[in-house]
Amino acid sequence: MSNNTRHVPVMLQRCLDMLAPALAEPGAVVVDCTLGLGGHSEALLSAFPEARLVALDRDPEALRLAGERLAPYGDRATLVHAVYDELPQVLARLGLPRVQAVLFDLGVSSMQLDEAERGFAYAQDAPLDMRMDQTTGISAADVLNTYPPGELVRILRSYGEEKQAKRIVSAVVRERAKEPFDNSARLVELIREALPQAAKRTGGNPAKRTFQALRIEVNGELACVERAVPAAVQALAVGGRIAVLSYHSLEDRLVKQVFAAGASNTAPPGLPVVPERYQPRLKLLTRGAELPTEEEVAENRRAAPARLRGAERIREDIA
Repeated sequence: MSNNTRHVPVMLQRCLDMLAPALAEPGAVVVDCTLGLGGHSEALLSAFPEARLVALDRDPEALRLAGERLAPYGDRATLVHAVYDELPQVLARLGLPRVQAVLFDLGVSSMQLDEAERGFAYAQDAPLDMRMDQTTGISAADVLNTYPPGELVRILRSYGEEKQAKRIVSAVVRERAKEPFDNSARLVELIREALPQAAKRTGGNPAKRTFQALRIEVNGELACVERAVPAAVQALAVGGRIAVLSYHSLEDRLVKQVFAAGASNTAPPGLPVVPERYQPRLKLLTRGAELPTEEEVAENRRAAPARLRGAERIREDIA
């Protein structure tokens, strides 16, 4: 499968339309914080022929494949091996104190899901890895085999919103004492056996929530989002725009909180006139979170959980 056929960018036209007003001027810089296979980045370079792209990804293989895809755009595209919460350092190295647009497409990429050996997909047996950057960090197997039971319960509850976390963790602890976990099929089977019948009948594959929780823990995803989205807002020039695609409620809630805080005035209550330094820095571009159309979901099932939020920077910070 080629890059182009196996990766369908989610809510692509809506993202382009949302960022377009910020990218009208020649030399505008757009940052794709989650390059993946480069679908959104390619569309941005094509739609805005005088814009410059800076694209980040923690996955070396994604950078290689996207680099081939974006090669025709030459030096208009700068690809950087970095996690998206490293955005301030990346922009500082490139001498870019302000940018005109930022895009995040959060979660696991199509490439990572489609390559069985990465261990992200619960539908096929594979090593329990789940690292987005396989050159560093702990794997999902390390988490399952070494974390204390209480910590595993917390992770499944907090990151997977798994109501049966205690049952699953009890089974994991019992089984890892016999033999460490190293593959996904054994974990999926254990989860099926651990859950009560009623829990198996709701919400799709019963392993889905556990796999999500492990993936978030292995890659520090929520902590990255907590740091990265405020940093991206800070990097925007006045008139700059940010668009964020989230795929589960935990990510979306963090994005919503950052945008809501930026769009609120911070004046003490009771002031007759709100001074400039307390005025909102952001204008929201979406009412709540926008969803993909039914047509898009029918064509690309991975778009189904997507939630899009956008904001525009309307003033600088004033000390």
